[in-house]
Amino acid sequence: MRQIILDTETTGIDPKEGHRLIEIGAVEMVNRRFTGNNYHQYINPQRDIEAEAIEVHGITNERVANEPVFAEIADEFWEYIRGAELVIHNAAFDVGFIDHELGLLNQARGEPRLGPVAEYCRILDTLKMARDKHPGQRNNLDALCKRYDIDNGHRVLHGALLDAEILAEVYLAMTGGQTALSLDGMSQETESGPSASGDGGIRRLALERGRLTVQKPDESELAAHYAKLEKIRQAAGQCRWDDLPGWQTPERKSP
Repeated sequence: MRQIILDTETTGIDPKEGHRLIEIGAVEMVNRRFTGNNYHQYINPQRDIEAEAIEVHGITNERVANEPVFAEIADEFWEYIRGAELVIHNAAFDVGFIDHELGLLNQARGEPRLGPVAEYCRILDTLKMARDKHPGQRNNLDALCKRYDIDNGHRVLHGALLDAEILAEVYLAMTGGQTALSLDGMSQETESGPSASGDGGIRRLALERGRLTVQKPDESELAAHYAKLEKIRQAAGQCRWDDLPGWQTPERKSP
């Protein structure tokens, strides 16, 4: 299964008020393994970024002034996400902004070519998942990192690609753990444009599940074990080990 863990940054909180996308970050997983085929793009929103938003993500008007507008990156981005399951924290926010951008683009082109997202991608909202698993608790990304012991100390400001990488770790922890081990742990974020090579992104070393080896104790180890049990019996008058199923009476003696 192909999954895209996705996050966005915006000029404000409501596209209905004319706010736009300014950054998209995404991490690709196939069968719960990171591929390195990540996507990262800054976008010129063609409007000012609100001061409150800059305080959150640190992206200024000057930073995106020379970036491509959404229309220039839309087709490439659409091909990247189409058909995948999108894993997003508070999905309604990000999907709402993406659909808004696609709607503006379709209107400008004079025909409905792209979107809406939910018609071409499955959407999994990790905020809803977290609320179901941890009702009554804080379930923002920072709280989940603390709950699942995920290091996010390098997350001072929000950033779409960094947040997507952290969310990928949280998602794996929430759904049964990782199936692979990080080697370098960090992706290579470009100043603009997608980082889609296998050298970028979170790299993992596959761990194949094998059978556990059972190592039986030798005679000296058994003798030490029996001696320890006998000391417990003498000191406490009983030993809970004797209550274990299958523990045979002839073995219940010290050497």
